[in-house]
Amino acid sequence: RCVYICADDTHGTAIMIRARQEGRNEESLIADMREAHLRVFSRFEIEFDNYGSTHSPENRELCAQFWSALQTAGLVTQRDVSQLFDVQAGAFLADRFVKGTCPRCQSPDQYGDSCDKCGSTYSPTDLIDPKSTLSGSTPELRTASHLFIQLDQLRGYLNDWVTSSDALQPEIVNYLQGHFLGEPLRDWDVSRPAPYFGFEIPDSPGHFWYVWFDAPIGYMAATLEWCRRHGHKFDDWWQRQGSSTAPPVEIYHFIGKDITYFHTLFWPGMLHVAGYRLPKKIHIHGFLTVAGEKMSKTKGTFVRASTYLDHLDPAYLRYYYASKLTHRVDDLDLNLDEFVQKVNSDLVGKVVNLASRTARFVQDLGLSPSYPDDGGLFAAAAAQGDAIAAAYEACDYNRAMRQIMALADHANQYVDAREPWKLAKYPSHRSELQAVCTVALNLFRQIVVYLAPVLPRLARQTAALLHEHIRHWEDAAHPLVGRPVAKFEALLNRVDPQQVSHMIEASKVPDPETSAARAAPPNVPSASPLPAPPASSASPPDDGPEPLLHEPLAPQCSIEDFQKVDLRVARILAAEELPKAKKLLKLTLSLGGDQHRTVFAGIKSKYQPQELVGRLVICVANLAPRQMSFGLSEGMVTAAGAGGDEIYLLAPDEGAKPGQRVH
Repeated sequence: RCVYICADDTHGTAIMIRARQEGRNEESLIADMREAHLRVFSRFEIEFDNYGSTHSPENRELCAQFWSALQTAGLVTQRDVSQLFDVQAGAFLADRFVKGTCPRCQSPDQYGDSCDKCGSTYSPTDLIDPKSTLSGSTPELRTASHLFIQLDQLRGYLNDWVTSSDALQPEIVNYLQGHFLGEPLRDWDVSRPAPYFGFEIPDSPGHFWYVWFDAPIGYMAATLEWCRRHGHKFDDWWQRQGSSTAPPVEIYHFIGKDITYFHTLFWPGMLHVAGYRLPKKIHIHGFLTVAGEKMSKTKGTFVRASTYLDHLDPAYLRYYYASKLTHRVDDLDLNLDEFVQKVNSDLVGKVVNLASRTARFVQDLGLSPSYPDDGGLFAAAAAQGDAIAAAYEACDYNRAMRQIMALADHANQYVDAREPWKLAKYPSHRSELQAVCTVALNLFRQIVVYLAPVLPRLARQTAALLHEHIRHWEDAAHPLVGRPVAKFEALLNRVDPQQVSHMIEASKVPDPETSAARAAPPNVPSASPLPAPPASSASPPDDGPEPLLHEPLAPQCSIEDFQKVDLRVARILAAEELPKAKKLLKLTLSLGGDQHRTVFAGIKSKYQPQELVGRLVICVANLAPRQMSFGLSEGMVTAAGAGGDEIYLLAPDEGAKPGQRVH
């Protein structure tokens, strides 16, 4: 049983400012936007068991519970913070409400947290000639008291959880270890002074919980709403750690990579302190680009959901996303030419074509009373059910779609070989025609069962055609026989490239704005942009740490900086498994002579210890030793790849000697 929970992220300065501009209160604004979001979700066939709001009584209740636990644990502290203040707007300015000249590369018109030109991150107070995006005025620096959570007190627990659980993708583990967990974690600012739209902190009048404190708790609050409405026990779903009485539940999160820091460090820390079980999996998606670039209003590629729906079938986008999404943190590019080709070739040309070429021939005959001999096609496809389900379970939708389309290819080969349109010309071949169409329609239905998570409307249409609902995954293992076939009606039309062109033209505006991520201040509800792949209900933060970029180039360094890294050829003398380590192998390296180093390398998923002994590798020889739970690591071996089983040790050509420096 799966329960799908989400919520609108409704708090923050941006919402407060927009409500002021529209002359109404914040509650009215977020209520209207909630209805707009639900309409869009519904039209895209996205159905939630409960879609809540972070501005709910349940969320206020749970926030107070978490706050009490954090205070009891001694993690809350208070100190003054200097922040830019817009006098005209009467509000403190989050990073993205400030623009100015980058202090590093002097590029103009950059936001207060990072530079789009050089990639530098900085404080908004570092900007040259800062301006408020709310009023255009020059902000002034003001000091106010803020409350902080001392997250570094949880670093040991978080490091163990990140490295020992299977909750995170390998590249996320590497990112967290490389950027945050190797050094003290900075205190997390979890309050904002008035004026601010949010929940006032009960024991700190005039202070409000920052949006990123209450946003993830909103997952739980939306679940609590659902439980109260349907008579369930909340603790059965969001179980307490160590609970032995509650039924087993697995919690999954789907988020965007720009909010990785919040959901993989702050949130697990909060759950741990409050005594709740952590998610089994936090699956993180990359960004959506269009035609290889950030969404652009001037180019018409900043496509709003409503604009898309005015021109194109939502099934097209659902399938395209599924065909591109993998289990990795990869960006997804909506290439419009590929979009047209893939939908027309796969969905119309391979899947729907099976029904359109056969159903009309048996409208009067119905399906055969027993399943005909098909040379093992149906049984072979049924045997693929577990593999396709496993691909879905692993969030590797691209693999699932490829497996399903391979089945469609086999089914179409069967129809091409039997040519039912020729059999239909001869009354004497009536029985054979019925048998061929029975096989083809069952293969079609089998494929639709496998596609049902992606194309629910096609599943309903198929049920109407063959007079049998698709209810279970196992339906793909049982053919239908001896039942009527309804009059065939078009299930899915081909994409007309003109429709795509009209959608792009309708999306163009005479505006120099080019960045989808910066098109409106974060947390401002607006007409929904083209839905990205499944992610968190929460919007990007209005301040916070640097976002996770997909394998970005690091800032430039000088040759002097690079020369500090001492890369040496090393030979692996010994390799062994560590009983309690899921990812690490213990390597003993020789750098020539009697220079030996012990290194712990996260390559266990790819390499067996016995196959490593004797290999030459590249070692970072002057890396400061690091004490780990398994012992002291005295260096690092270099590798390429995304992690997991996609790891490739770097090695010199034959003839290199241990201890030689790599130039």
